[in-house]
Amino acid sequence: MRKLMDRPRNLLFLASIAAALGLSAAQIAVHGAAGAPEHGSQTSATAKAAESAATSSEAYAKHCAVCHGDRREGNPPAVPPLVNIKHQMTDQQIAQLIREGKGRMPGFPKLNDDELTGLLQYLATPPDVAPVLAGNRRATPELTGEAAAGGVLFAQNCAFCHGRDAMGGESGPDLTLSKLVLADTDGFKISGVVTEGRVEKKMPAFQFSSQELLTLVAFLRSRVAAASAMKGRRRGVDVSDLQTGDADSGKMYFEGAGGCAKCHSPIGDLAGIARRFEGLQLEMRMLYPKDAKSSVDVTLPSGQTFTGTLAYLDEFTVGLRDKDGAYHSWAVERVKYTVNSPVQAHVEQLAKYTDEDIHNLMAYLQTLR
Repeated sequence: MRKLMDRPRNLLFLASIAAALGLSAAQIAVHGAAGAPEHGSQTSATAKAAESAATSSEAYAKHCAVCHGDRREGNPPAVPPLVNIKHQMTDQQIAQLIREGKGRMPGFPKLNDDELTGLLQYLATPPDVAPVLAGNRRATPELTGEAAAGGVLFAQNCAFCHGRDAMGGESGPDLTLSKLVLADTDGFKISGVVTEGRVEKKMPAFQFSSQELLTLVAFLRSRVAAASAMKGRRRGVDVSDLQTGDADSGKMYFEGAGGCAKCHSPIGDLAGIARRFEGLQLEMRMLYPKDAKSSVDVTLPSGQTFTGTLAYLDEFTVGLRDKDGAYHSWAVERVKYTVNSPVQAHVEQLAKYTDEDIHNLMAYLQTLR
């Protein structure tokens, strides 16, 4: 109590010394604060922390929330969730992605350093409440213990590709039918794939703790058990089901009536395709290759033209990446544009295939190893 009462007197004494030394009032305040009790410094630190948190959340709301959601829940399959993104990428990788963009995500090269730092800080924090994605798993209300914890982790990090129930999604296979998952009795193989990733299949590596890996393995085992108990329902297509055609006839169709050779080559873009894809994945790419890159030509009112890879298109905006990788976008009502889609030829071919054509063509593609 006496120290608190004596503080003004002490400050007056310091002020007199400071005046003799030629120090300013601002410098006195700084030195006075340095000698203040812990309560003042704690209040200042708390205020700074609150201000930093507010800046971080504002940066996210300004640049990211419109696509990735207020709670970082994403909008699968089009937009991935950002909850626990630090498990997948380092700060440097995230910063590069924000600066340069990727795919349909535009880059933000002009983002100032303070906002970028704020975004990285915000992405490192847990969400205020569990994202909607984590609570929408199908057929898993019975999960408890490690499996339940693994289910939440899976929903936040894996469901974007593999589906909320691990039974396959837009780009990831059904893990309840995975040979690796089914054969892994101790969890080492599953953990190895999760921590190392599979670059050739576009699966990133995840930085999970040993305990988190145990919960993921428990969740996957629970999903395998649940899937095995589903009676009277076919959930997949065996590779052998798609190996009934004649490869020689398929080659003739590829080079002739199918018109495939106009765009593709068995020693060029299709070389080794049967090693990269098999079964239903290969047939889906044959019938409708949804990840094929489209190009776009954009003409501005001034007559200036831009050509590049289509990066974004909806009813309001068209965006492209030019040959240098720079992203450009315009309101569709202000420009004229033409999309050149390699997928279109596959779409048109769907009405021409017979069942025999499809089986024979599949048989031929499976020889391209």
